[in-house]
Amino acid sequence: MKSYAPRTASRRSMTAPSYGALSKTRPWKSLLRRLPARGGRNSQGRITTRHQGGGNKKLYRIIDFKQNRMGEKALVETLEYDPYRTAFIARVKRADGSRAYVLAPEGMRAGAEIVTAEAAPFTPGNRMPLRNIPVGYRVYNIELIPGRGGQLARSAGSSAEVLANADGYTDLKLASGEVRRVPWGGLASLGQVSNAEWSLVTIGKAGRSRWLGIRPTVRGKAMNPVDHPYGGGEGSQPRGTRKPKTLWGKVTGGHKTRNRKARSNKFILSRRPPRKRK
Repeated sequence: MKSYAPRTASRRSMTAPSYGALSKTRPWKSLLRRLPARGGRNSQGRITTRHQGGGNKKLYRIIDFKQNRMGEKALVETLEYDPYRTAFIARVKRADGSRAYVLAPEGMRAGAEIVTAEAAPFTPGNRMPLRNIPVGYRVYNIELIPGRGGQLARSAGSSAEVLANADGYTDLKLASGEVRRVPWGGLASLGQVSNAEWSLVTIGKAGRSRWLGIRPTVRGKAMNPVDHPYGGGEGSQPRGTRKPKTLWGKVTGGHKTRNRKARSNKFILSRRPPRKRK
């Protein structure tokens, strides 16, 4: 974790991940795309996601979440920063000379080799079906449906633990504490996603949030009664409602939002434990 000399008040507490292990090269041009900046608006121009907009310009890196070329080795050429995700990415060169971006695991360095096979060596970054991964190993970029590409454990520092392999399914303990069953024919990469220090970052100042495309958030209690259920009163006032509510009056705070009839409920063996209140 990188800290700064307190030359200004905001610099005093600001921290950032260490980028010393990243390669000092430009991204591969054919793997870049410009995504339209929508500012949280839909096709009609209406804001559907609040507090988004602005920020530095950035290019999207096309990531290969499938990595399904079985029996193939790929050479890691560079480790790079990705402005669209919290994890670092690796540019790999395949046997046929083509290049792709993949999620980089913790500890990966340029010059390493990534193997995708039915039974690959148990080295971080190698990819294989879940049925061939022993109990106790940590995996990331996990396929929920074989062939669709990795969907679980893709953010910085994430991983899941293999608990059991039986009857065509693999039981995984996710980072949230939830135990979930997935088909064991799906592919998963060994190890933990890189940049685990990301959760320790201190933004430090409001301007840095604006660089990231995060717009200001106004407290409900600071509004007028017409604008929010918490609004009104002289000076600082308590909430004034029995249950916490959103701007539109919908009850929140401990209210379960998952569909009770979701077809995937049968694959959740144990729900994540409740957070302990401070």
